[in-house]
Amino acid sequence: MTTSRVLVVGGGITGGVLALGLAQRGVRVILAELRGALGGVGHGITLQGNALQAFHTVGIYDELAEHGFAFDKLRMFRADGVPMMEMPAPPMGGDAVPPTMGALRADLADILARRVVDAGVDVRLGCTVTALDDRGDHVVATLSDGTEETVDLVVGADGIRSQVRSMIGIDERPTPVGMGIWRVVAKRPDAMDCSGLYYGGPKYKAGYTPISESLCYAFLLEENLDRSFVGEHPNGKIMKEHGQGYGGIWGQVRDSLADDAIVNYQHIEAILIDGPWHRGRVIVIGDAAHACPPLIAQGAAMCAEDAVVLAEMLTAGNPIDEVLPAFHARRFPRVRMVLDNSLTLAQWEIHPDTPGADPGRIMGQTLGALCSPA
Repeated sequence: MTTSRVLVVGGGITGGVLALGLAQRGVRVILAELRGALGGVGHGITLQGNALQAFHTVGIYDELAEHGFAFDKLRMFRADGVPMMEMPAPPMGGDAVPPTMGALRADLADILARRVVDAGVDVRLGCTVTALDDRGDHVVATLSDGTEETVDLVVGADGIRSQVRSMIGIDERPTPVGMGIWRVVAKRPDAMDCSGLYYGGPKYKAGYTPISESLCYAFLLEENLDRSFVGEHPNGKIMKEHGQGYGGIWGQVRDSLADDAIVNYQHIEAILIDGPWHRGRVIVIGDAAHACPPLIAQGAAMCAEDAVVLAEMLTAGNPIDEVLPAFHARRFPRVRMVLDNSLTLAQWEIHPDTPGADPGRIMGQTLGALCSPA
């Protein structure tokens, strides 16, 4: 039995790319999104070549490139802004896309939302799944809008706190990594032409990425703060205070922030489902199955890769019962490598005196390995 009708739960990067990829291949897709809109707001994002290649596959790369800022290297600095090393970004997406691009998350979300609607996806906003009845050769899903939908497959793309994951009895839960991250969008200094990372300062790490001709995305990693800081708040003054001790271009960005600038602060968590990601004809993918710390800029990439690969495998003519374990077998070693290396990097940044700690080496090895196809 081939796949003809799929319910995707969650309209973020994972769910949006999957819904678009399936619809482009002739599958009827229902996309249930709990928010009232698919488009997004939010901070910047660093997209490596493998993420850009996934976006190219579903046809949204060219429009995203009109808004983003492409580059081909990463620079590392001491906290005072003195350069330490420059790493070329490997061609992880092949010749069709640049090695790296910075972008606004809102631009990516808005482009994806328009394309999903244009592709004919049945988008249900303010809606999620409330019950699943897996009958072996199909699933009857009850949605919060009061409807029942009979589908060949349900895909939980509903993030690190996935409701679908809990509904199908997968017990893994997110665990704290031990650090929190401040993020802000600011004016891009003219000298900023690629991502930069700053080590050895009073916090774990500071960094930035150019995301357009006029804007950049800056971040600061430190210990977990009180949960009252979590979310988006006019905490520019607090981020500036916590970011003292860093110079160079990062210091320029920090000093340019208004005291009431909107900044985002989050505790960093991780999850990896060790066993199968599916139960019967329900599967979780993306952050619902594997969420990694944002230290190698591979979170969105792993999600987008999942979506493109699953869309391809579901429409290749093989039975769903064979596709789901084959998908897991194909994706698990890659995402585990990214997660393990990201967690190692996190521990090195929390404990920089760890013998053998070498952030540049582990980042380079990880990105080099990801040049192989997803």
